[in-house]
Amino acid sequence: MTRGLRASFAISLSALVAALTLTGDAQVRTVAGGAYSSAQAIRGKQIVDAQCVTCHGTGLEGQIGPPLAGETFLAAWSARPLADLVEKIEKTMPPQAPGSVTRPQAIDVVAYLLQSSKFAAGSSELSAATLGQLAFPAARPAATAASASLAPSANLAQLMRAVTFPNANILFNVQVKDPGGPKPAMPVPFDYVAWGGTVYYGWQAVDQAALALVETTPLFLLPGRRCENGRPVPVDRADWKQYTNALVDLSKTAFKASQSRNVDTVNKVGEQLNDACANCHKVYRDGAQEGTSAGAARCR
Repeated sequence: MTRGLRASFAISLSALVAALTLTGDAQVRTVAGGAYSSAQAIRGKQIVDAQCVTCHGTGLEGQIGPPLAGETFLAAWSARPLADLVEKIEKTMPPQAPGSVTRPQAIDVVAYLLQSSKFAAGSSELSAATLGQLAFPAARPAATAASASLAPSANLAQLMRAVTFPNANILFNVQVKDPGGPKPAMPVPFDYVAWGGTVYYGWQAVDQAALALVETTPLFLLPGRRCENGRPVPVDRADWKQYTNALVDLSKTAFKASQSRNVDTVNKVGEQLNDACANCHKVYRDGAQEGTSAGAARCR
C-alpha cells in the first residue's frame, strides 16, 4: 500500500470510528464507570430507608420484595438499561402507592442501589440526560444443578385454556377496565376465584399475566405434547417455532408496557398480541380441511 493510500485509509477509518461513536449503541456504557455521585447515593438511601426497607430489607437483601443489591439483583438486571430500573421505581413503587416517587427521587434511589452493589461513585450525578447511555454489566451465568426433566401432562388445548387464555384475557381486559381503578369489594357469598382477583389486583395482575405468558409459552415447544385430537404438537416446524417465539417476545413487551402504568401503551401491545394469536390459530386451530371438523384438522 502506498503512503498516499495508507493516509487515505487511515482518514476513512477515523471517520468511520467517529461516526460510530455518535450512534446511540456506541455511547452505551456500563454503570461500572462512576455513574453517580456519593452525595446522590446519600439522598437515595434516605428515600430507601423511608419507603423501601419494609419489603426489601434494611440491607436490601430482599424480604417480601426481591433483593436490590448483590448477585441476585445484578443477575435480574443483567445487561438491561439503567433507565428501565428508574422507570420501574417511578411508575410502580412502592406497590401501595405507585407513582408517588418522582423521577429525580427514583434516579437518586438507583444511585444508592448502585453503591450498594459495589459500583464506585464518580464526580458527576446520575441524571435523566445520562440514563440512556448506561446499562448494567452482563452477569456471569450461574452454575446450575441438573434440573428435573419436563414431561407434558396436559394436551395443548388444556395448557392454553389453563394458562395462556386467562392470562391473555387479563391483558386484553385493559381495553375495557382501567387497572388503576377502584379495587372490588370482597364477594358475598365467599368465592375463592372472585376473592383471588381482589388479592393481586389492578396493575399487579397485569404484570403477572404478562410474566406468566413469558414463562409458560415456551412449553408449546416441549417435545411429546399432543394436541386435543391426539396429533403431536408440531414442535419441529419453523412456523410453529416462529409463532411461539413471537408470543414470547410480545409478552415481554407487554410486561414492559405494564410497567408504564399507561392504559394506551398496554392496549397497543394488546392489539399486537391478538394478531399474533390469530395468525397461529388460522393455521393450526381453525384451518379445517374439506370433509373434516375444525377439531379433527388441528395441528396438521
